[in-house]
Amino acid sequence: MDHDKASVGWLPTESKWRTFRKILKEQMFTMHKLQASEGLRQEKLKQLRDYLHESCTSKRVVNIGEVAFVTSLNLMSATLFSLDFARFDSNSVQEMKESIQDVMKILGTPNLADYFPFLKLIDPQGVTRGTKVYFGKLFAIFDEIISKRLQERSISTDSPRKMDLLEVLLHLNQESDFDLSHNDIKHLLLDLIVAGADTTTDTVQWAITELLRNPQKMTKAKDELRTIIGENKQVEELDISRLPYLQAVIKETFRCHPVAPFLVPHKAEANVEINGYIVPKGAQILVNVWAIGRDSMIWSNPDTFEPERFLDSKIDYRGQHFELIAFGSGRRMCPGLPLAHVMVHLMVASLIHNFDWKLERGMKPEELDLNEMFGLTLHKAVPLKAFPINQ
Repeated sequence: MDHDKASVGWLPTESKWRTFRKILKEQMFTMHKLQASEGLRQEKLKQLRDYLHESCTSKRVVNIGEVAFVTSLNLMSATLFSLDFARFDSNSVQEMKESIQDVMKILGTPNLADYFPFLKLIDPQGVTRGTKVYFGKLFAIFDEIISKRLQERSISTDSPRKMDLLEVLLHLNQESDFDLSHNDIKHLLLDLIVAGADTTTDTVQWAITELLRNPQKMTKAKDELRTIIGENKQVEELDISRLPYLQAVIKETFRCHPVAPFLVPHKAEANVEINGYIVPKGAQILVNVWAIGRDSMIWSNPDTFEPERFLDSKIDYRGQHFELIAFGSGRRMCPGLPLAHVMVHLMVASLIHNFDWKLERGMKPEELDLNEMFGLTLHKAVPLKAFPINQ
């Protein structure tokens, strides 16, 4: 569906790509914009905590991945459209989650037709057919929202306009300085809603899984929150820098379970020799972040979840240390890193601060499933479910 011609993730680093990156950097991910939208994030996190308290009262098992997805999705949809896309325990959650995961899976599927062009008409794996279906569902949602917004703008020019990204994009669409079509807007929105909801969800679910499998690590994280934040207070964004163990837990989660195990594919712009090998111009390059995180030449006990390894380390995931590049590095680095950094820390803190977790009957911590399901992102094969308990 020509997504490669209008996507931040797939466009070459030319004028349109630079335009999109500039829009995202200036209109969504600057420090000023993030500070201005902090209240929105706190609102979504409060909804998450309220749901967990209700689940405690009703002794209801919680699907960690699902509640993380609802929180992430609603944060993104409210930021983009001033709308909530989902509610806890609703059918719409599962439908939207499946649509987004289907998109990520199809994007991560090696397509034989790319290597044997005569197969394109046959589409033996159904990649092209699947793409049209999965992308089509999301584009239909965006079309409806955009049409409604345009109608609202045409009816009333006096009423205050919504302060969301869609409003910014529609304004830029009308400016002569920006070559931004309605089709471009849809593809950009797809990038943001899919990447923003899916990757944060996966990271949070992996972090909680590892903490539940390692009760001593969970105790350390909870004790730090209790000491630094206090019993009945909620973690705020300025608190993150005061929580070194929580930061170490998130870094270790990115090392063990990078949500994009091969990053987004890159392409060689010229012939280059690396370690005696010639990488030809135009070759597709996959950076195996998963393998880097498990490399015993870099990490001691690479298959063991040890947040402590980061407590006296300056290694970070902001693109400067190639041992840990879950968000990539350089100019093609994920533009959403500032928002992801905040949301992952706050969501994990919200799930473990003031709540204990009990596994389903008869299950031991060491029995929690760590199998991975591969697509463009690395999903947990078996959803994590547990009972929240008020402390």
